[in-house]
Amino acid sequence: MAHLVVAIAIALVVVSAPDPGRAQSPPSDQTAAAEQLFVNTCGFCHQAGGRVAGRGPKLAGTERPDDYLLNRIRLGKEGAMPAYGRAFSDSQLRALVAYIRSLKDDGK
Repeated sequence: MAHLVVAIAIALVVVSAPDPGRAQSPPSDQTAAAEQLFVNTCGFCHQAGGRVAGRGPKLAGTERPDDYLLNRIRLGKEGAMPAYGRAFSDSQLRALVAYIRSLKDDGK
């Protein structure tokens, strides 16, 4: 029985190992978690899930580089946006950037 458990664990690791030559998108559960994190913490200022400007700018269709977005979320903007670098893990920060990238700009 123990051998079977080990074999299954190894198979799961091999099957789920990322292909280093292929860009990875977050799994759907991570995408949903990032969207929920965004709605709960960012949605007050970035309306409609980031698709409409509110107190903060519209994020859908932004041309800012990923590093800029990551650092803005991490460090905030004095007087305008709180810093979330200590509140979120690195994977949560990256998931938020991926969520922002997933937003479609409807041109409005």
